[in-house]
Amino acid sequence: MKTGLVWNELYAWHDTGNYAGVLQPDPAAFIEPDEHHENPRTKRRFKNLLDASGFIKELTLIDATHASVESILRIHDADYIERLKTLNEDRGGDAGGFSPFAKGGYDIARLSAGGCLALLKAIMSGDVTNGYALNRPPGHHALANSGMGFCQLSNGSITAQAAIDDYGLNRVAIVDWDVHHGNGPESIFWESPDVLTISVHQDNSFPPNSGPLEAIGEGAGHGCNLNIPLPPGSGRGAYIETFNKVVLPALYKFKPDIILVASGFDGAGFDPLGRNMLYAEAYGELTTMLMSAAQKLCDGRLLMTHEGGYSPMTVPYCGLKVLETLSGKASGVVDPVGPMIAGMGGQDLQPHQAALIEKAAENLAHIPVQAT
Repeated sequence: MKTGLVWNELYAWHDTGNYAGVLQPDPAAFIEPDEHHENPRTKRRFKNLLDASGFIKELTLIDATHASVESILRIHDADYIERLKTLNEDRGGDAGGFSPFAKGGYDIARLSAGGCLALLKAIMSGDVTNGYALNRPPGHHALANSGMGFCQLSNGSITAQAAIDDYGLNRVAIVDWDVHHGNGPESIFWESPDVLTISVHQDNSFPPNSGPLEAIGEGAGHGCNLNIPLPPGSGRGAYIETFNKVVLPALYKFKPDIILVASGFDGAGFDPLGRNMLYAEAYGELTTMLMSAAQKLCDGRLLMTHEGGYSPMTVPYCGLKVLETLSGKASGVVDPVGPMIAGMGGQDLQPHQAALIEKAAENLAHIPVQAT
């Protein structure tokens, strides 16, 4: 088994500008300039840990190329892409919904989506069994006609559609464990029976009033969208229960030909944009569960794209543990942060979390039964 890794130095050059978190500096309003939340630091530290530990040698490196306009236009409106191109060639701007970028930012977004497509090609050709695209900018909030939440292009959606159109797969599942709702793929595939979208997120975090239990898709896509809006403060117990009671049963019922994962590590403790309490070992457990499902359902085909994660303490160790799990190899690195989070009160499944998960499991009945 080989595990692929996509990284390009230009991902760290994506420039979100001089912000205070997500606020534009404004001396008149006493908003002091600082750093945008979506900056290169956590992603670069993730890659640096792979290099410093030597674990990078255990992975198959895959070169990213720019996603073709054709593959992008399968998902995004032409008018929106023309607007991004115009901003890209000028001084940059905002793709919409808190997604600023500097000159050349659309080119890097195409490289981000293209890295995911390169990993898909490597998996489908058998060069690797599974893999991780450590790409930037992220994509799981981008809509067909607008950016949102630091995202320009819907990387996962572009990859899912390419799996169907270019490789002849019948069904694709997208499992999103970012702490924020995966509203982009949900909206894009809202009426599609070919893509199962599952979002495990913190209830009503971002986007506001997004990702309720009741949103299950419409038309031909009825039943092909699942939301599990976990209460803030959810830890390992709630996530393991969610995967056992909802995510895995959904995958086994839908029977995808490949599983994509929108991998945000902002569900970890200490993240400034999330209030849940995962840690590296827990992400490793979730990865093991998905690998088992992928092995039984789709010859092990499992492709992860990088999304959020804003704590420089936790992201590198969470990412390394996921790659160790995907590859079946150990780095020898001891996570110094995980035990602090694992020891926090409330890590076990709580009654109110269990009740929400049981309610979410009721939506499994709506997933179309697939022929064997």
